[in-house]
Parts: sequence; structure tokens; C-alpha cells
Amino acid sequence: MVDRAALLADRTATGTAWCAAHSALVDDWIAGLLADAAGLDAEGVALVAVGGYGRSELCPQSDIDLMLVHAGRRDVGQVAERVWYPIWDRGLHLGHSVCTVKEALALAADDLDTATALLSTRPVAGDGDLAGRLAVAARAQWEKQWRRMLTELGARVDTRHEAAGEVAFRLEPDLKEGRGGLRDVHSLRWAEQAHRVILEHDDATLSAAYDVLLDARVELQRLTGRPGNVLALQEQAAVARALGRSGDDELMAAVAEAARTIAWTSDDTWRRIRSALQGPLGRLNRRTKDLGGGVVVRDGDVHLAADADAGDPCVLLRAAAAAAAHDGVIDRPSLERLAAGAGDPPVPWPASMRALFVELLAAGPRAVDVVESLDQRGAWARVLPEWQAVRARPQRNAYHRFTVDRHLLEAVANASVLAGRVDRPDLLLVGALLHDIGKGQPGDHTEAGVRMVRVIASRMGFPPEDVDTLAFLVAQHLLLPEVAGRRDLDDATTIERVATAVGSTARLALLAALTEADARATGPAAWGPTTAALVAQLVERVAHVLAGGDVEVVTVPQFPSPAHLARLAEPGRHVEAKGGVVTVVSDDRPGTFSRVAGVLALHGLTVVSASAWSSDGGRALSEFRVVDPVRRETPWAKVAADVERGLDGRLAIPARLAERARSYARKRPAPPAVAVAVTFDDDASADLTVVDVHAPDRPGVLYRITRALAEMDIDIRSARVQTLGHQAVDAFYVRDRNGQPLTDPLLRAEIERALLHGLSD
Repeated sequence: MVDRAALLADRTATGTAWCAAHSALVDDWIAGLLADAAGLDAEGVALVAVGGYGRSELCPQSDIDLMLVHAGRRDVGQVAERVWYPIWDRGLHLGHSVCTVKEALALAADDLDTATALLSTRPVAGDGDLAGRLAVAARAQWEKQWRRMLTELGARVDTRHEAAGEVAFRLEPDLKEGRGGLRDVHSLRWAEQAHRVILEHDDATLSAAYDVLLDARVELQRLTGRPGNVLALQEQAAVARALGRSGDDELMAAVAEAARTIAWTSDDTWRRIRSALQGPLGRLNRRTKDLGGGVVVRDGDVHLAADADAGDPCVLLRAAAAAAAHDGVIDRPSLERLAAGAGDPPVPWPASMRALFVELLAAGPRAVDVVESLDQRGAWARVLPEWQAVRARPQRNAYHRFTVDRHLLEAVANASVLAGRVDRPDLLLVGALLHDIGKGQPGDHTEAGVRMVRVIASRMGFPPEDVDTLAFLVAQHLLLPEVAGRRDLDDATTIERVATAVGSTARLALLAALTEADARATGPAAWGPTTAALVAQLVERVAHVLAGGDVEVVTVPQFPSPAHLARLAEPGRHVEAKGGVVTVVSDDRPGTFSRVAGVLALHGLTVVSASAWSSDGGRALSEFRVVDPVRRETPWAKVAADVERGLDGRLAIPARLAERARSYARKRPAPPAVAVAVTFDDDASADLTVVDVHAPDRPGVLYRITRALAEMDIDIRSARVQTLGHQAVDAFYVRDRNGQPLTDPLLRAEIERALLHGLSD
């Protein structure tokens, strides 16, 4: 097939059009193979395309799924071999079978995969009547067995979703098997052939969303030459270019939006399918309850009364709040009425509307699906127009697991659980919903968010003091985790700065709850035991100061401890590694900190925090708190021995780290590009300067940073080390060789140059 290479190189066709052209090309070739194999008389034998090939959706690396159907021809085995072998010789993927119509139907009766494959049969060559009889009989059998087949198909959908995850929210989504992927549309089309289930207005939106994912799948396979369906990070930019997109952000936003449409439509359709499978007697609640205001609950679902004003935003929010409260849905006809009739809310909102809005948010996780339904039908943006800018907006790093809009809803769900901790749950919930609303705007998202929330909160009818509090929550929503993770909580300056920024215990409680809700919605890397403990410690100390307490009482330094001081008084070197803590006591000399950091990196240990101290007598103490992300039992004796070797200059740390980095790069895909940034903070400590370094996370990054500082004769007093997705975010409390803060701008420039150089190789 010479033309196939030309078709692969032809960039004028994409997606459905390319697949159709590819399928037609393969059809012509295979028809010729059958003609050669069966001779001029093809009666009683037919080549039938099934599965994706049967739908004429043959992607660049799809299997060519063929069934050789016959009516008892004795030479069918020879015919099959003469068709299959040329396909194999071309190196193409072939799914093949040889059977009679009766045999195919018997297999389909007990095998879901065969049954669904036969729903897309298409004659390619040979006896057309034979192929037609198979298609008609397969469809009739499917319709006859619809209850059993749809029950099994629905269970298969659930299992697949659990295994493959969400297409919309995965950094590297499975375009075919994930929730909201191509296979979900196939499943709906199969269900439709058994029992008409797809609503008329869903058909067009499903097709449009499907085309977006198919476009991406075709280009992915065309570019890689591999049959995979996972859109990996390193392929996204090239796929975007091939599809004429402005960049990978635009591509992944389109993928996310399409996947969410498919997932929501799939969920809604399968809910109705399962209701049909249960029948009227299978529904638990057949009673109708009038909630007033044009809203009733029937069979667990929320319906609009016939005389309800679907254009009234209060009716929309009342229906949404009722659906969330009853853990149900707004039934589709009512949802369509609300979407078609939704009017613009009055400005400012009446108190009743604001109360319904907060009631919906307070429903927690149950509100997420309700808001998603309103959003899918375009009604949510009528309540909150600013939502459109963050809708399906990707956050392209491993730190965030959701698009911006879904992250905001997950934060609200988390905040609802924490609402009992604060005096104003309404402000917590609205603050959680809006804390990242500025991510849809150019520039710094926090600054944009503060401007936007003042407009939004005023439009919602909040009084000026509440508007100020909401603006505060948006402005400071990153304050507590950033300070807890990157600043010394034993330093009085740290606590006083946070207390000044927060201003009151009531605001501190709101901010603490928002911090936890936000972090839990971000992902597991953002809220683990260590982060939770540090934030709690910071909040406790700031609360003490805001209540009028003395900051010195809560910031008594714990390092060095009396045991440390006793070790420092002893001569010689002491290295101890156990229980996640590596301690080194030795004579003070440059480079000790960086060498220890390098050895820890060689052992695959992640440094969480580190502290250093030196005495007037020329003795130095370094303590590293580490975690082992892989092993259950860390070889601490080996770690201590290698630290000794490293400090004695008997370990080629740079060379070994370079080897480890090369091995690491071979095993893992290239992460998103992260720019190196170096900043200096003079206000974080009274007598030290904090150097903040943002860099790509890779083996030995802490060693590279601390080696560069050591070469500049910079004394590291303590370090806070974090990894946020693919980014290392490290903070170092330092002083110059004379024990002074780094105030010289020329020295700062040279330190920055040294760090950028050290992190560039």
C-alpha cells in the first residue's frame, strides 16, 4: 500500500476525515486480497470489517479487525491464509476470525466484546448478502438481549473508569479508555442500538466532543508511530501544532472540555438506563414532595412545577440546592427548561438568592455534580459569568489534579466539611469558590482575583466588610502554606509578619480552613502529614500573637538541642543516620552541607527540611530530615557510611549524580519545562537573608544549589525544601562569610549567577 505512506504524510486531513480515507484505502487493498484468494467466485464468503474498522475509524495504528464469514466453503482456511499473510507481512496490526453467521452469533450471545464489535459490521468484499445477514441478525440478537447486555456493559463502563481515570483531569489522559474518552461514546452508541437512550440534543454535542478526542488520537499515533492512546506530556505540543492549535494549553483545554461533556452525558444516560433496567418497582422513592417555589422532588429527582418561572435565578438555585440536598439530580426536562429560560440575576442579589447560593455550596461533594450539570447546559455561567474564563482551564503540572473550575468546586466541597471551624461559613464557602477565579485572566492570578472578587461579592450583595474579607481570602490564600513550608517557624519575625498580614483571629480561622480545603483539592502532594503539621503549628503561633500573647513564648528555638550542644563539645566527627534524620557534627568547613545533600540524593532520599549551626569554637552541626519515597526499610548504616566517605572526599558525588540523572531521564518522560528563579528576602529574618530558589526537580538539585552557595562562601543556617509537582521550591536562610545578611547587590548578582549556572548543567 504505497498510498498509505502518502496518507500518513498528508496533513490536510485530520480526525474523522483522515480515518475515513484510511479505511477506504485499506478496503480497496483488502478487497484485492480476497479477489486473489477466492478467485472470481466469492459467493459464500465475505470479508466483514468490525469494531473501529467497521465504523470506518481506522486510526494510524489501529488494529484492522476483520471477520471472514463463510457459508460452509471447504477452502475457507486457504482463503483466510491468503488474506491474512499479506497483511501481517506489511507489519500491520490484524484482529481476525473465521466463522459462519451461526458461529458468530453464538459467540456474541455470551461475549460482550464480540456482541458490540458486530454492531458495527461493514462489508468490505465478497458476498454482500452474507455480510448483510450477519449485520441484521447481530442487531436483532442485541436488541433481544438488551437487559442482560446493558447491565454487563454498564458494569464494564464503571470498571474501565476506575482503572483509567478521568480524561479531563489527567496530566497525561487516556483518550480512549478514560472516563470521558472515546470508549464512553462507543458504549452509548451500543446502548442506543439496544434501547433508545440518547436524547436528541445530546447526539450533536457527543459527536462534536468525540471529534475533538479523535483528532488528538489520530495525530498522536501519526506522530509517534505507536498504537497508544495516552497523550503524554512530551507529545502534547507536537499534537497541538499538527491540529493548528496555538499551543498545548489550548489543546488540553479542548480535550478537557470535550471529555467533561462526554463524561457528563454518559453519566446522565447511564442513570436513565439503569432506571429503565430497574423498572418502576425498582425505584426506592416514588413519592412526590413539594418544596415550594416551583420545585418538587419526585422519585429522588428534582422537577420544576408546570407553572414555575424557569427564568428566575432563584428558581434555578432552589432546584440546584434541592438536588444537592437530596443527593439527586435535576431531571433533564427541568434542566433544559432552566438552561433555556435562565435570566440574568438582579444587581445586587437579594438576600434570598444569596442564601440559596450558599445553601447549594454547603451541600459539599453533592453540589459538585449538580453544578457540573448546570455548567454543561450553560446555566451556571448565568449565575457567575466569570466562570466562563476558568471553565475546563488546564493546570498543567503534576501538583494540580484538576482543571481550574473543578478545583474550585472540590475546594468548596472540602470547605463545607470544615465550616464548623469558622464564625462565617458563608464567607468560607464563597471564598473557596472564588480563590482561584483570577486564573482565567492575564498576569498574576491572585492580583486579578482580588479585583474580580470585589466586583463579584458586591454584585452578590455582600456588605462592604464582607467584601473586604473575601478579597483578603483571595489575596492571602497561599500565605499559610508558603510560610509554613519555606520559612523558619521558630523565628519571631516569621510569626509577626503573618500576624500583621492576617489581622484578626476570625480571619485566621477562615484562612486556615481555606488553606486546607484548597490544598486537599489540589492533590496529595499539597496536603500531607508534614504540611498539615507545619500549617497547624504556624496557625497556633499566629493565633497566640493575635490574641495578645508574647511572640517570644512560642518561638523558642529547638535547634540546636542540649544533646546537639553536647555532641558539639566532643572532638572529631560524628555522623548518625536513623529514623528519617541524618545528623553530622564536625569541624566547620565549607561544603559540608552540600556534600551531605549529595550523598542523600545518591540514596534516593528526599530532604524535607535541613538546619545548620556553627559555634564560636569552629564546630558545625547539620541536621537533615528526610523521607524515603521508595523503600520500606532504608539502609541507614550504608547512608551514614557514604556520608563519611563523601566528607572525606572519597566519593565522586558529581559524577555519580550525573549518572543517576541520566538513568532517571531514561526511565521517566520529560517533565514540563520549569524556569529557574532566584529571589532574595530581607524581611523574613532579623539577621539572615532568605534565598528562594525555584528549579526543575531532578536528582541532586539540592546538592547543586548548596554547592553553588558554598563556592560563594555563603553560610547556610537552615533550609526548607519542597517539591511541588515537577518543581523544587527551596528556601535557604543564609549569611555571608562575615556572619552578615546578604545586602551587597553585587554579591547577590554573583550568587544568582552561580545558582543559575549550577542548575543549568
